[in-house]
Amino acid sequence: MADTKVKPKEIPNYMKFVIGGCAGMSGTMFVQPLDLVKNRMQLSGIGTAKKEYTSSFNAIAKIFRNEGLFAFYNGLSAGLLRQATYSSTRLGVYTWLFTKFSNDGTPPSFLVKAGIGSLAGICGAFVGTPAEVALIRMTADGKLPPAERRNYTNVFTALARITREEGFLTLWRGVIPTMGRSVVVNSVQLATYSQAKELLEKTGYFTEGILLHFCGSMISGFFTTVASLPVDIAKTRIQNMKIIDGKPEFSGTFDVFVKLVKNEGIFALWKGFTPYYARIGPHTVLTFIFLEQYTNLFKKYCMD
Repeated sequence: MADTKVKPKEIPNYMKFVIGGCAGMSGTMFVQPLDLVKNRMQLSGIGTAKKEYTSSFNAIAKIFRNEGLFAFYNGLSAGLLRQATYSSTRLGVYTWLFTKFSNDGTPPSFLVKAGIGSLAGICGAFVGTPAEVALIRMTADGKLPPAERRNYTNVFTALARITREEGFLTLWRGVIPTMGRSVVVNSVQLATYSQAKELLEKTGYFTEGILLHFCGSMISGFFTTVASLPVDIAKTRIQNMKIIDGKPEFSGTFDVFVKLVKNEGIFALWKGFTPYYARIGPHTVLTFIFLEQYTNLFKKYCMD
């Protein structure tokens, strides 16, 4: 007897990239202020032993008092472009490979999830680094003296000026630590999200829906924050550094770590922990919720 089982339709690969990018951009609209605070705190203390901010709340108060409410959305255009390039690539590659390595509906093992998450992160980081460089600089600009500010008006102006003033390859400054961070973030974030969902569903208290996506994302965001913050600080400082008398402030990731620990102490490797978690936790939640909802909408309205 012939097998009449109909294989369910799959979302086209190009739509996995589109949905991933839209999910990341939607999440960024909510967490951009936290990203700005995180970047400011990570860049504080360079060249001085004086602490610019005593806490996340102190940083928020100073930014609001000195620059105004809308300063929290400085660099939004760069944040959106970063998600359009970075998230669309990493989530698109991940969902595509996740499907490839699934066997008759059975998801891949945790180690396989971590592996494809790392590969997806490397691809996304390379594609998204130019927007990342612009984002770091635009969010940091307000803390500089007026004479030292770059004053980029939007992400496209930033990319054009960086290319013209510092050379095309500067757009990929810090790409190695960015890719390293993405390996950590994506191997942990994407794998723990999928694993958390499976474990939560097995408890019998959760079914497919926003509550499951939310709880899975919160678990994933916690582990991602703990694992990736030191690498994120190195990436941020390298991408924002200036060339002084023909010599860069940092020679590489290891140099950032050495100088940071020497000048500011070992715990400086986790500087900005609160805004980083406050940013990556909700962004993880929002991104995966939007990802799941956009996927369901596409299946409902475009795959009948």
